[in-house]
Amino acid sequence: MRIVLSLLTIVVVMSLFMLALRSKKNQDDQKRITRRIEHFSTTGKPRSGQAGSRRKESQPKLAEQLRSFIHKAGIRLQRIQKERRMDALMDQADWPLLGSEFEVIMALLGVPCAILAFAITLKWLWALAGFASGAAATYMYLQLSIKRRQKAFVNQLGDMLTMVANALRAGFSFLQAFELVAKEMDAPIGVEVRKVMNEINVGVTLEDALENMQRRVQSPDFELIVTAVLIQRQVGGNLAQILDTISGTIQERIRMRREVKALTAQGRASGVVLTLIPVFLAIALQIINPSYLAPLFQSPIGRMAIGGSIVLVILGYLVIMRIVDIKL
Repeated sequence: MRIVLSLLTIVVVMSLFMLALRSKKNQDDQKRITRRIEHFSTTGKPRSGQAGSRRKESQPKLAEQLRSFIHKAGIRLQRIQKERRMDALMDQADWPLLGSEFEVIMALLGVPCAILAFAITLKWLWALAGFASGAAATYMYLQLSIKRRQKAFVNQLGDMLTMVANALRAGFSFLQAFELVAKEMDAPIGVEVRKVMNEINVGVTLEDALENMQRRVQSPDFELIVTAVLIQRQVGGNLAQILDTISGTIQERIRMRREVKALTAQGRASGVVLTLIPVFLAIALQIINPSYLAPLFQSPIGRMAIGGSIVLVILGYLVIMRIVDIKL
């Protein structure tokens, strides 16, 4: 029973953390919009209430102290690291963090999960498992954010190509068309194109800037665009017509991906359901009749059976996901 409670506690803590991150992001977006509206709608000096709120905001807060601690710890960790693979993931997720800072956050989120697991089970092994679960859940959230951003990027590619092609027909240069995209389109494409323009403004060549953007977005469709643009700059040709052709190809690929996703929805749902059924069944039996599963946890053969079943369930889930994952 303690093991079940520890697992449920870890899941609840990580779920609350995800909800807090999402609500914090929504609040930041609302505050940004409110500041922009107040900038254009109010004139003169701020009112006394606004001045008082600004004085309160200027005072040190717990969040600012925590952010400062994470930054300092990340800088120290960065000095002893030889490889910085997390930095590339931060660029892909467009998070304003260093890779070492995110590693510090993973450790900080793993500590309360380890404490809760140890407080419930009084076993160091489960405390270690709780720490690993908290860190792994944080890393999974990062991967989920990257995938969502990449999906949003691909969905905007068609509009971006249409805008660039129309700008080229109107007499704009390619850089001017890209600057128009940076001003008019929303994130993530607007943000990524703005980064490209900033790199070009500080002396980076267009080829290197586009390749850096491709490394951030990791999109095969955008890689096709980069290749077409670089070839056109070398041999010439009607770039607007080329981009129109690529836009049609990308839209067709997006349509095919959606059809494949709809056709494989049943297989993916089956993989999730078959994976969760043993977990919920074990929890239900443990709550209804704790002595029924006691031999599995008390005897060596029972613990071996539990470990083997967990491995087989994970393998089955991975096999099903591999079958329904059709590359286009």
